[in-house]
Amino acid sequence: MSETDANTTDVLVIGGGTGGYSTALRAASLGLRVVLAERDLIGGTCLHRGCIPSKAMLHAAELVDGIAEARERWGVKATVDSLDWPALVATRDGIVERNHQGVAGHLRTAGVRVVKGTARLTGPRTVHVEGAGEFTARRGIVLATGSRPRLLPGLAADGRRVVTSDDALFAAGLPASVLVLGGGAIGVEYASFHRSMGAEVTLVETAGRLLPLEDEDVGRHLARGLKKRGITVRTGSTLTGTELLADGVRATVRTPKGEELVIGAERLLVAVGRAPVTDGLDLAAAGLAADERGFVAPADWSRLETSVPGIHVVGDLLPPPSLGLAHASFAEGLLVAETLAGLPSRAVDYAAVPRVTYSSPQTASVGLTEAEARARGLDIKVNTMPLAATAKGMVHGQGGMVKVIAAADGAGGDRGLPWSNDVESLGKTGAVLGVHLVGPQVSEMIAESQLIVGWDAEPADVAQHIHAHPTLSEAVGETFLTLAGRGLHQH
Repeated sequence: MSETDANTTDVLVIGGGTGGYSTALRAASLGLRVVLAERDLIGGTCLHRGCIPSKAMLHAAELVDGIAEARERWGVKATVDSLDWPALVATRDGIVERNHQGVAGHLRTAGVRVVKGTARLTGPRTVHVEGAGEFTARRGIVLATGSRPRLLPGLAADGRRVVTSDDALFAAGLPASVLVLGGGAIGVEYASFHRSMGAEVTLVETAGRLLPLEDEDVGRHLARGLKKRGITVRTGSTLTGTELLADGVRATVRTPKGEELVIGAERLLVAVGRAPVTDGLDLAAAGLAADERGFVAPADWSRLETSVPGIHVVGDLLPPPSLGLAHASFAEGLLVAETLAGLPSRAVDYAAVPRVTYSSPQTASVGLTEAEARARGLDIKVNTMPLAATAKGMVHGQGGMVKVIAAADGAGGDRGLPWSNDVESLGKTGAVLGVHLVGPQVSEMIAESQLIVGWDAEPADVAQHIHAHPTLSEAVGETFLTLAGRGLHQH
């Protein structure tokens, strides 16, 4: 085979994270010839610097919290003598490596050619990969280059005193005090982890509540749970200055009342969002340009295809309504691969993608918030139930709630997709529009609600299904029973 033949493929994917490798695997399964170019490690941010290692660490934090609860609530005289940080890191890294080898093995078995090197566009169907030469993609190119942590202007990370979420994973040891800047999912999770490990934690968020993109009640219940654990939460507050010290940082924070607070900490963890990665991609060579925020927007959301036919985008490179979530990028990869194979494929319904924060307490949501539903002029009915109203919620003792937003009788349930999705049930009378959970392990409870919202079920449809007792999930069932007019414990 000549080099020209070897470097001609059906689909060329740039980036081997969740969006990139899912596109490659699905395209290969449909009989397409696939090349995947990755300059770092297959698995991307999620596997190596995000979802997987951070959740492994949060599991360790749960174990520490469990020992404290056993002693304080249940009379089990247990203590944590010490923390073997290298052992924790070794376990975490072992989980990451097994997943890494698993994904690489799937790609090999599927026949995907993985090329190591930095890729740049040279035309609408051509890509140059450093060290491997020029490639031509007959059907199309998929941009899946991911994102990196954002930093504030004038605030540089040194990996020790000022760190990003990437740095925090690999820093040596644990700090005694942490100032977390940013109350989104990443900031909240790291605040929760460090508190579990014994650090004094201050969490600062510019918006008026934590998780500002979630339902207002979610942010309120989350803040209550974090404060109960001893985390200082300062919402509506802004970082106005930082001073680097030999052993940490001294930060100045302006409160909503205009007060200037000086907060000292061993570590300042900056978690103010993530920025798309396009450096070196040379979008202009293919006739593309990033928007002012660095995203590459599709011209056709139903196909995730850019203004240049045959070039598609998945993952963190997409602007909202894409969510920058790994599980959403899996769905985007399936859609793009099937589109490139000439198959019909349903567009991603981002409103029906679950959103989870793995703190203690956890949050999990799907669909519209109450504010979003009201802003769209929808006539809605809302029901909220505290988890502490259930026996299992009392056992866990973490508080929390279930909140359901449904279209009122005679009102449409259209969640407002930005494209035509040809879903016949959209607009179904009385459909459930959103479900929001706060409490222990609610990440494992959201799948039911995802189906409810995604299938536009009505409260009465859900109310006929019996939830096991005693469980946390029966609070979900009771909430729908009440909305259907059949509630036993709510009126």
